[in-house]
Amino acid sequence: MNTATDRLANVMNDIRAAETEHSRPTGSVTLIAVSKTFDAEAIRPALVAGHRVFGENRVQEAMGKWPGLREEFDGIELHLIGPLQSNKAKEAVQTFDVIHTVDRPKIAKALKTEMDKQGRDLPCFIQVNTGEEPQKAGIAPKDVDAFIKDCKENIGLAIVGLMCIPPVDEAPGEHFALLEKIAARNGLSQISMGMSSDYQTAVGFGATHVRVGSAIFGSRDYT
Repeated sequence: MNTATDRLANVMNDIRAAETEHSRPTGSVTLIAVSKTFDAEAIRPALVAGHRVFGENRVQEAMGKWPGLREEFDGIELHLIGPLQSNKAKEAVQTFDVIHTVDRPKIAKALKTEMDKQGRDLPCFIQVNTGEEPQKAGIAPKDVDAFIKDCKENIGLAIVGLMCIPPVDEAPGEHFALLEKIAARNGLSQISMGMSSDYQTAVGFGATHVRVGSAIFGSRDYT
């Protein structure tokens, strides 16, 4: 029987095997189970199985399903992995524990303002547009160093790492290698990269967080 629980176990086994293959310490890679578009009932089996780290793309959607699940299950860690508008900063800081998509000064400042108001200091990742795709969010690689410095020194965000989504029509390895290089030269220890089709590759390039959805929950219905 191929259930979400079975698929979750298979993904975890793949990650641990990739850690061993690439001489990474066991447990050095965190699996973010991407539950966007899936309702609470679809997510619950993964929680019952013991998984606690999840990712959502939309603030409003997360607000609709996670408060009830948090009442039912302890220790949930919710990551925002989709684009954020500044007018949703308040709700994002209320709802999420980690932000992966800081991509411009306006968002960084809005998040810092809300964190100060709410007394929360959330770890943040900067999204890097490694392929410099015009339709995709993220800081261009040539601008990342300066943006990291601005976020840390002037805005006061807790920048812990970098995130990327490689172009769909290019080999992901070169983008993963670029993100790893940028993180290293900026002293950032966390790297969020790799999805259902390439998370094992990402482990080989130093990913500390992989974002896997369809390989766990199945195909999504966007209607």
